[in-house]
Amino acid sequence: MAAAASGSGGATGEAVRKTVLPGGLRVVTETVPTVRSVTLGIWAHVGSRDESPALNGATHYLEHLLFKGTGRRGALEISAAFDAVGGEVNAFTTKEFTCYYARVLDADLPLAIDIVGDMLTGSLIDPAEVEAERGVILEEIAMTEDDPGDCVHDLFAHALLGDSPLGRPVLGTVETVNSLTRDRISGFYREHYDPPRLVVSAAGNLDHDTVVAHVRAAFERAGALDRTQGADPVGPRTGTHPDPFPGGVELAERATEQTHLVLGMPGVSRNDERRWALGVLSTALGGGMSSRLFQEIRERRGLAYSTYSYTSAYADCGLFGVYAGCRAAQVSDVLKICRDELEQVARHGLADDELRRAVGQLSGSTVLGLEDTGALMHRIGKSELCWGEQLSVDEMLRRIAAVTPDDVREIAAEVLTRKPTLAAIGPLTDRQAAQLRDAVA
Repeated sequence: MAAAASGSGGATGEAVRKTVLPGGLRVVTETVPTVRSVTLGIWAHVGSRDESPALNGATHYLEHLLFKGTGRRGALEISAAFDAVGGEVNAFTTKEFTCYYARVLDADLPLAIDIVGDMLTGSLIDPAEVEAERGVILEEIAMTEDDPGDCVHDLFAHALLGDSPLGRPVLGTVETVNSLTRDRISGFYREHYDPPRLVVSAAGNLDHDTVVAHVRAAFERAGALDRTQGADPVGPRTGTHPDPFPGGVELAERATEQTHLVLGMPGVSRNDERRWALGVLSTALGGGMSSRLFQEIRERRGLAYSTYSYTSAYADCGLFGVYAGCRAAQVSDVLKICRDELEQVARHGLADDELRRAVGQLSGSTVLGLEDTGALMHRIGKSELCWGEQLSVDEMLRRIAAVTPDDVREIAAEVLTRKPTLAAIGPLTDRQAAQLRDAVA
Protein backbone atom coordinates (compact mmCIF):
# COMPACT_ATOMS: atom_id res chain seq x y z
CA MET A 1 0.00 0.00 0.00
CA ALA A 2 1.17 3.53 -0.75
CA ALA A 3 1.20 6.07 2.02
CA ALA A 4 -1.78 8.39 2.05
CA ALA A 5 -1.35 11.29 -0.33
CA SER A 6 -0.98 14.74 1.10
CA GLY A 7 -1.89 17.99 -0.59
CA SER A 8 -1.04 21.68 -0.59
CA GLY A 9 -1.77 24.72 -2.69
CA GLY A 10 -0.15 24.75 -6.11
CA ALA A 11 0.86 27.51 -8.50
CA THR A 12 -2.31 27.06 -10.54
CA GLY A 13 -4.75 26.80 -7.65
CA GLU A 14 -4.82 23.01 -7.96
CA ALA A 15 -3.50 20.78 -5.20
CA VAL A 16 0.09 19.69 -5.10
CA ARG A 17 -0.26 16.05 -4.04
CA LYS A 18 2.35 13.71 -2.62
CA THR A 19 2.50 9.96 -2.14
CA VAL A 20 5.30 7.94 -0.54
CA LEU A 21 5.57 4.38 -1.89
CA PRO A 22 6.61 1.50 0.40
CA GLY A 23 10.21 1.52 -0.84
CA GLY A 24 10.66 5.17 0.19
CA LEU A 25 10.07 6.62 -3.30
CA ARG A 26 8.23 9.95 -3.26
CA VAL A 27 5.82 11.03 -6.00
CA VAL A 28 4.75 14.69 -6.14
CA THR A 29 2.39 16.11 -8.76
CA GLU A 30 0.63 19.32 -9.70
CA THR A 31 -2.39 19.22 -12.00
CA VAL A 32 -2.78 21.83 -14.73
CA PRO A 33 -5.97 20.87 -16.60
CA THR A 34 -5.71 23.71 -19.15
CA VAL A 35 -2.68 22.27 -20.99
CA ARG A 36 -2.18 19.17 -23.14
CA SER A 37 1.32 18.33 -21.95
CA VAL A 38 3.08 16.93 -18.90
CA THR A 39 6.65 17.38 -17.72
CA LEU A 40 8.05 14.51 -15.67
CA GLY A 41 11.21 14.67 -13.58
CA ILE A 42 13.04 12.10 -11.49
CA TRP A 43 15.36 13.76 -8.99
CA ALA A 44 18.34 11.99 -7.44
CA HIS A 45 19.65 13.17 -4.07
CA VAL A 46 23.24 13.28 -5.31
CA GLY A 47 25.44 16.01 -6.75
CA SER A 48 29.07 16.84 -7.25
CA ARG A 49 29.51 17.75 -3.57
CA ASP A 50 29.07 14.03 -2.79
CA GLU A 51 32.23 13.18 -4.70
CA SER A 52 35.71 12.62 -3.34
CA PRO A 53 38.52 14.46 -5.16
CA ALA A 54 39.28 11.33 -7.19
CA LEU A 55 35.60 10.98 -8.15
CA ASN A 56 35.14 14.60 -9.24
CA GLY A 57 32.86 14.51 -12.28
CA ALA A 58 31.37 11.06 -11.54
CA THR A 59 27.82 12.37 -10.95
CA HIS A 60 27.76 14.18 -14.28
CA TYR A 61 29.44 11.23 -16.05
CA LEU A 62 26.73 8.96 -14.67
CA GLU A 63 24.03 11.35 -15.87
CA HIS A 64 25.29 10.81 -19.42
CA LEU A 65 25.55 7.05 -19.05
CA LEU A 66 21.97 6.51 -17.89
CA PHE A 67 20.85 7.45 -21.41
CA LYS A 68 23.04 4.73 -22.93
CA GLY A 69 20.87 1.69 -22.49
CA THR A 70 19.23 -0.70 -20.05
CA GLY A 71 18.41 -4.37 -20.06
CA ARG A 72 15.14 -3.56 -21.86
CA ARG A 73 16.16 -0.96 -24.45
CA GLY A 74 19.26 0.49 -26.07
CA ALA A 75 20.33 4.12 -26.34
CA LEU A 76 18.77 4.55 -29.80
CA GLU A 77 15.49 3.03 -28.61
CA ILE A 78 15.36 5.54 -25.73
CA SER A 79 15.83 8.57 -27.96
CA ALA A 80 13.67 7.18 -30.80
CA ALA A 81 10.75 6.54 -28.44
CA PHE A 82 10.62 10.21 -27.46
CA ASP A 83 11.19 11.43 -31.02
CA ALA A 84 8.29 9.26 -32.20
CA VAL A 85 5.84 11.16 -29.96
CA GLY A 86 7.39 14.62 -30.35
CA GLY A 87 8.68 14.56 -26.79
CA GLU A 88 11.86 15.86 -25.20
CA VAL A 89 14.14 14.09 -22.75
CA ASN A 90 17.22 15.49 -21.02
CA ALA A 91 18.98 15.82 -17.66
CA PHE A 92 21.14 18.17 -15.62
CA THR A 93 23.58 17.79 -12.75
CA THR A 94 24.18 20.35 -10.01
CA LYS A 95 26.33 20.41 -6.91
CA GLU A 96 23.59 18.93 -4.72
CA PHE A 97 21.18 17.01 -6.96
CA THR A 98 20.62 15.51 -10.42
CA CYS A 99 17.40 15.63 -12.44
CA TYR A 100 16.27 13.53 -15.41
CA TYR A 101 13.23 14.98 -17.14
CA ALA A 102 10.91 14.52 -20.10
CA ARG A 103 8.17 16.65 -21.63
CA VAL A 104 5.47 14.84 -23.56
CA LEU A 105 1.81 15.04 -24.53
CA ASP A 106 -0.46 14.07 -21.64
CA ALA A 107 -1.42 10.82 -23.38
CA ASP A 108 2.25 9.81 -23.56
CA LEU A 109 3.03 10.24 -19.86
CA PRO A 110 2.94 6.46 -19.18
CA LEU A 111 5.60 6.02 -21.87
CA ALA A 112 7.79 8.72 -20.30
CA ILE A 113 7.47 7.21 -16.81
CA ASP A 114 8.33 3.74 -18.12
CA ILE A 115 11.42 4.87 -20.04
CA VAL A 116 12.88 7.35 -17.54
CA GLY A 117 12.13 4.94 -14.69
CA ASP A 118 13.89 2.17 -16.61
CA MET A 119 16.91 4.44 -17.18
CA LEU A 120 17.28 5.12 -13.47
CA THR A 121 16.71 1.56 -12.27
CA GLY A 122 18.15 -0.61 -15.04
CA SER A 123 21.16 1.12 -16.55
CA LEU A 124 23.83 -1.31 -17.75
CA ILE A 125 26.76 1.13 -17.44
CA ASP A 126 28.22 -0.71 -20.43
CA PRO A 127 32.05 -0.58 -20.51
CA ALA A 128 32.06 0.36 -24.20
CA GLU A 129 29.64 3.22 -23.56
CA VAL A 130 31.77 4.42 -20.64
CA GLU A 131 34.74 4.80 -22.99
CA ALA A 132 32.70 6.37 -25.80
CA GLU A 133 31.06 8.89 -23.49
CA ARG A 134 34.39 9.84 -21.93
CA GLY A 135 35.24 11.64 -25.16
CA VAL A 136 31.89 13.42 -25.19
CA ILE A 137 32.39 14.72 -21.65
CA LEU A 138 35.93 15.87 -22.42
CA GLU A 139 34.46 17.83 -25.34
CA GLU A 140 31.86 19.33 -22.99
CA ILE A 141 34.65 20.44 -20.64
CA ALA A 142 36.51 21.95 -23.60
CA MET A 143 33.35 23.75 -24.72
CA THR A 144 32.94 25.26 -21.25
CA GLU A 145 36.58 26.32 -21.20
CA ASP A 146 35.99 28.10 -24.52
CA ASP A 147 33.29 30.23 -22.83
CA PRO A 148 35.06 32.41 -20.25
CA GLY A 149 31.77 34.05 -19.26
CA ASP A 150 30.67 30.62 -18.07
CA CYS A 151 33.84 29.14 -16.58
CA VAL A 152 34.63 32.29 -14.57
CA HIS A 153 31.85 31.19 -12.22
CA ASP A 154 33.64 27.88 -11.60
CA LEU A 155 36.81 29.84 -10.95
CA PHE A 156 34.94 32.07 -8.49
CA ALA A 157 33.46 29.08 -6.65
CA HIS A 158 36.93 27.57 -6.31
CA ALA A 159 38.40 30.86 -5.12
CA LEU A 160 35.69 31.29 -2.49
CA LEU A 161 35.14 27.68 -1.39
CA GLY A 162 38.61 26.27 -1.92
CA ASP A 163 39.34 22.66 -2.79
CA SER A 164 36.14 21.45 -1.17
CA PRO A 165 33.39 19.46 -2.93
CA LEU A 166 31.40 22.67 -3.46
CA GLY A 167 34.46 24.42 -4.82
CA ARG A 168 35.14 21.83 -7.53
CA PRO A 169 33.52 21.92 -11.00
CA VAL A 170 30.43 19.80 -11.61
CA LEU A 171 31.91 18.49 -14.86
CA GLY A 172 35.13 17.42 -13.20
CA THR A 173 38.48 18.04 -14.84
CA VAL A 174 40.26 16.42 -17.76
CA GLU A 175 42.43 14.53 -15.27
CA THR A 176 39.60 13.22 -13.08
CA VAL A 177 37.35 12.30 -16.01
CA ASN A 178 40.19 10.38 -17.66
CA SER A 179 40.81 8.48 -14.41
CA LEU A 180 37.21 7.38 -13.77
CA THR A 181 36.68 3.67 -14.38
CA ARG A 182 33.52 1.76 -15.15
CA ASP A 183 33.62 0.02 -11.75
CA ARG A 184 33.91 3.28 -9.82
CA ILE A 185 31.04 4.87 -11.75
CA SER A 186 28.90 1.75 -11.35
CA GLY A 187 29.55 1.74 -7.61
CA PHE A 188 28.53 5.38 -7.42
CA TYR A 189 25.30 4.47 -9.27
CA ARG A 190 24.41 1.64 -6.90
CA GLU A 191 25.09 3.82 -3.86
CA HIS A 192 23.05 6.86 -4.82
CA TYR A 193 20.14 5.73 -7.01
CA ASP A 194 17.99 3.68 -4.64
CA PRO A 195 14.29 4.72 -4.21
CA PRO A 196 14.61 6.48 -0.81
CA ARG A 197 17.01 8.93 -2.47
CA LEU A 198 14.71 9.68 -5.41
CA VAL A 199 11.76 12.01 -5.97
CA VAL A 200 9.40 11.77 -8.94
CA SER A 201 7.69 15.05 -9.81
CA ALA A 202 5.22 15.73 -12.60
CA ALA A 203 3.17 18.74 -13.63
CA GLY A 204 0.58 19.20 -16.34
CA ASN A 205 -2.66 17.58 -17.44
CA LEU A 206 -2.48 14.54 -15.19
CA ASP A 207 -4.23 12.55 -12.49
CA HIS A 208 -2.13 12.03 -9.36
CA ASP A 209 -3.30 8.50 -8.61
CA THR A 210 -2.68 7.41 -12.19
CA VAL A 211 0.84 8.83 -12.08
CA VAL A 212 1.51 6.98 -8.82
CA ALA A 213 0.28 3.73 -10.34
CA HIS A 214 2.55 4.05 -13.37
CA VAL A 215 5.56 5.04 -11.26
CA ARG A 216 4.97 2.11 -8.94
CA ALA A 217 4.71 -0.30 -11.87
CA ALA A 218 7.93 1.02 -13.43
CA PHE A 219 9.95 0.65 -10.23
CA GLU A 220 8.38 -2.69 -9.26
CA ARG A 221 9.23 -4.08 -12.69
CA ALA A 222 12.88 -3.49 -11.86
CA GLY A 223 12.51 -4.85 -8.33
CA ALA A 224 13.71 -1.51 -6.96
CA LEU A 225 10.94 -1.08 -4.39
CA ASP A 226 11.37 -4.62 -3.07
CA ARG A 227 15.03 -3.94 -2.31
CA THR A 228 14.16 -0.99 -0.08
CA GLN A 229 10.79 -2.18 1.26
CA GLY A 230 9.85 -0.27 4.40
CA ALA A 231 12.66 2.30 4.07
CA ASP A 232 11.99 5.95 4.85
CA PRO A 233 12.80 8.65 2.31
CA VAL A 234 16.15 10.37 2.72
CA GLY A 235 15.53 13.77 4.28
CA PRO A 236 16.79 17.13 3.05
CA ARG A 237 20.53 17.61 2.97
CA THR A 238 22.08 19.39 5.94
CA GLY A 239 25.66 19.76 4.72
CA THR A 240 28.93 20.13 6.57
CA HIS A 241 30.84 22.89 4.83
CA PRO A 242 33.48 24.48 7.07
CA ASP A 243 33.30 28.10 8.05
CA PRO A 244 35.00 30.53 7.53
CA PHE A 245 35.47 30.21 3.80
CA PRO A 246 39.00 30.47 2.39
CA GLY A 247 38.27 33.24 -0.12
CA GLY A 248 40.98 34.98 -2.13
CA VAL A 249 41.81 35.95 -5.69
CA GLU A 250 42.11 33.61 -8.68
CA LEU A 251 43.11 35.00 -12.08
CA ALA A 252 43.42 33.10 -15.34
CA GLU A 253 45.32 34.51 -18.30
CA ARG A 254 43.36 33.92 -21.51
CA ALA A 255 43.69 35.50 -24.96
CA THR A 256 40.09 36.71 -25.11
CA GLU A 257 38.64 40.01 -26.31
CA GLN A 258 37.04 40.67 -22.92
CA THR A 259 38.02 40.12 -19.32
CA HIS A 260 35.28 38.38 -17.33
CA LEU A 261 35.20 38.92 -13.59
CA VAL A 262 33.13 37.87 -10.61
CA LEU A 263 33.40 39.72 -7.32
CA GLY A 264 31.60 38.20 -4.37
CA MET A 265 31.50 36.82 -0.88
CA PRO A 266 29.70 34.16 1.20
CA GLY A 267 25.92 34.48 1.13
CA VAL A 268 23.29 32.53 3.08
CA SER A 269 22.04 28.95 2.89
CA ARG A 270 18.73 27.96 1.34
CA ASN A 271 17.37 27.27 4.82
CA ASP A 272 18.11 30.79 6.07
CA GLU A 273 14.97 32.92 6.20
CA ARG A 274 17.09 35.93 5.30
CA ARG A 275 17.39 34.51 1.77
CA TRP A 276 14.28 36.49 0.82
CA ALA A 277 15.90 39.76 1.83
CA LEU A 278 19.14 38.80 0.06
CA GLY A 279 17.14 38.01 -3.07
CA VAL A 280 15.55 41.47 -3.00
CA LEU A 281 18.98 43.04 -2.40
CA SER A 282 20.54 41.17 -5.32
CA THR A 283 17.66 42.17 -7.60
CA ALA A 284 18.12 45.84 -6.72
CA LEU A 285 21.88 45.68 -7.21
CA GLY A 286 22.06 43.80 -10.49
CA GLY A 287 18.78 42.12 -11.36
CA GLY A 288 17.56 44.24 -14.25
CA MET A 289 18.06 47.24 -16.49
CA SER A 290 17.12 49.67 -13.72
CA SER A 291 19.46 48.07 -11.17
CA ARG A 292 22.35 50.02 -9.67
CA LEU A 293 25.12 48.10 -11.37
CA PHE A 294 23.49 48.07 -14.80
CA GLN A 295 22.77 51.77 -14.64
CA GLU A 296 26.21 52.78 -13.38
CA ILE A 297 28.42 50.39 -15.36
CA ARG A 298 26.55 50.14 -18.67
CA GLU A 299 24.14 53.04 -19.00
CA ARG A 300 26.14 55.90 -17.47
CA ARG A 301 29.72 54.77 -18.15
CA GLY A 302 29.40 52.41 -21.11
CA LEU A 303 32.05 50.14 -19.61
CA ALA A 304 30.38 46.76 -20.13
CA TYR A 305 27.67 45.11 -22.17
CA SER A 306 26.70 42.53 -19.55
CA THR A 307 26.68 42.96 -15.78
CA TYR A 308 24.49 41.39 -13.12
CA SER A 309 24.41 40.08 -9.57
CA TYR A 310 23.22 36.67 -8.37
CA THR A 311 22.92 34.38 -5.38
CA SER A 312 23.52 30.64 -5.08
CA ALA A 313 22.17 28.85 -2.02
CA TYR A 314 23.19 25.41 -0.80
CA ALA A 315 22.11 23.34 2.19
CA ASP A 316 24.57 24.92 4.59
CA CYS A 317 26.08 27.96 2.86
CA GLY A 318 25.64 30.28 -0.07
CA LEU A 319 27.31 32.69 -2.48
CA PHE A 320 26.64 36.24 -3.54
CA GLY A 321 28.35 37.42 -6.69
CA VAL A 322 28.58 40.31 -9.14
CA TYR A 323 29.56 39.57 -12.75
CA ALA A 324 30.83 41.90 -15.47
CA GLY A 325 32.48 41.38 -18.83
CA CYS A 326 34.53 44.24 -20.25
CA ARG A 327 37.66 45.14 -22.22
CA ALA A 328 40.85 44.51 -20.27
CA ALA A 329 41.65 48.21 -20.11
CA GLN A 330 38.39 48.86 -18.24
CA VAL A 331 38.73 46.12 -15.61
CA SER A 332 40.04 48.29 -12.78
CA ASP A 333 37.32 50.90 -13.33
CA VAL A 334 34.58 48.27 -13.43
CA LEU A 335 35.86 46.57 -10.31
CA LYS A 336 36.02 49.88 -8.45
CA ILE A 337 32.42 50.69 -9.35
CA CYS A 338 31.30 47.27 -8.14
CA ARG A 339 33.13 47.69 -4.86
CA ASP A 340 31.81 51.24 -4.38
CA GLU A 341 28.20 50.23 -5.01
CA LEU A 342 28.43 47.27 -2.64
CA GLU A 343 29.97 49.50 0.01
CA GLN A 344 27.24 52.13 -0.39
CA VAL A 345 24.47 49.58 0.01
CA ALA A 346 26.25 47.93 2.95
CA ARG A 347 26.32 51.31 4.72
CA HIS A 348 22.96 52.76 3.77
CA GLY A 349 20.73 49.99 2.44
CA LEU A 350 18.31 50.64 -0.43
CA ALA A 351 16.22 53.70 -1.19
CA ASP A 352 12.47 53.22 -0.82
CA ASP A 353 11.86 53.28 -4.58
CA GLU A 354 14.63 50.74 -5.16
CA LEU A 355 13.10 48.41 -2.60
CA ARG A 356 9.61 48.69 -4.10
CA ARG A 357 10.94 48.08 -7.59
CA ALA A 358 13.04 45.09 -6.51
CA VAL A 359 10.13 43.50 -4.62
CA GLY A 360 7.87 43.97 -7.63
CA GLN A 361 10.44 42.62 -10.05
CA LEU A 362 11.23 39.57 -7.93
CA SER A 363 7.53 38.85 -7.35
CA GLY A 364 6.68 39.18 -11.03
CA SER A 365 9.58 37.08 -12.25
CA THR A 366 8.72 34.38 -9.71
CA VAL A 367 5.18 34.04 -11.04
CA LEU A 368 6.05 34.47 -14.72
CA GLY A 369 8.75 31.84 -14.36
CA LEU A 370 6.07 29.30 -13.46
CA GLU A 371 4.04 29.66 -16.63
CA ASP A 372 4.99 26.26 -18.10
CA THR A 373 4.83 22.68 -16.90
CA GLY A 374 8.61 22.31 -16.87
CA ALA A 375 9.00 25.13 -14.36
CA LEU A 376 6.20 23.73 -12.20
CA MET A 377 7.78 20.27 -12.24
CA HIS A 378 11.11 21.80 -11.26
CA ARG A 379 9.58 23.78 -8.40
CA ILE A 380 7.73 20.92 -6.74
CA GLY A 381 10.52 18.38 -7.29
CA LYS A 382 13.27 20.60 -5.92
CA SER A 383 11.04 21.69 -3.00
CA GLU A 384 10.45 18.08 -1.98
CA LEU A 385 14.09 17.10 -2.33
CA CYS A 386 15.64 20.18 -0.70
CA TRP A 387 13.05 21.20 1.91
CA GLY A 388 10.76 18.20 2.28
CA GLU A 389 7.71 20.44 1.89
CA GLN A 390 5.87 22.57 -0.64
CA LEU A 391 5.73 26.34 -0.29
CA SER A 392 2.81 27.75 -2.26
CA VAL A 393 3.44 30.56 -4.72
CA ASP A 394 1.17 32.81 -2.66
CA GLU A 395 3.32 32.14 0.38
CA MET A 396 6.49 32.85 -1.60
CA LEU A 397 5.02 36.17 -2.76
CA ARG A 398 4.00 36.99 0.80
CA ARG A 399 7.54 36.44 2.04
CA ILE A 400 9.02 38.59 -0.72
CA ALA A 401 6.51 41.37 -0.05
CA ALA A 402 7.25 41.20 3.68
CA VAL A 403 10.91 42.21 3.17
CA THR A 404 11.45 45.57 4.88
CA PRO A 405 14.13 48.24 4.47
CA ASP A 406 15.59 47.12 7.80
CA ASP A 407 15.75 43.50 6.57
CA VAL A 408 17.71 44.58 3.50
CA ARG A 409 19.94 46.90 5.49
CA GLU A 410 20.81 44.15 7.97
CA ILE A 411 21.58 41.49 5.38
CA ALA A 412 23.57 43.99 3.30
CA ALA A 413 25.60 45.09 6.32
CA GLU A 414 26.41 41.45 7.07
CA VAL A 415 26.98 39.91 3.64
CA LEU A 416 28.49 42.80 1.71
CA THR A 417 31.11 43.55 4.38
CA ARG A 418 32.49 40.02 4.37
CA LYS A 419 35.94 39.40 2.94
CA PRO A 420 35.60 39.73 -0.85
CA THR A 421 36.67 37.08 -3.32
CA LEU A 422 37.58 37.84 -6.94
CA ALA A 423 37.89 35.65 -10.01
CA ALA A 424 38.84 36.96 -13.44
CA ILE A 425 39.60 35.44 -16.84
CA GLY A 426 41.08 37.42 -19.70
CA PRO A 427 44.15 39.00 -21.33
CA LEU A 428 45.54 40.42 -18.09
CA THR A 429 48.99 41.96 -17.96
CA ASP A 430 51.12 41.49 -14.86
CA ARG A 431 50.35 45.09 -13.90
CA GLN A 432 46.59 44.59 -14.26
CA ALA A 433 46.72 41.36 -12.29
CA ALA A 434 48.59 43.13 -9.49
CA GLN A 435 46.01 45.95 -9.49
CA LEU A 436 43.15 43.46 -9.19
CA ARG A 437 44.82 41.66 -6.31
CA ASP A 438 45.47 44.95 -4.52
CA ALA A 439 41.87 46.09 -5.08
CA VAL A 440 40.43 43.26 -2.97
CA ALA A 441 43.29 42.83 -0.51
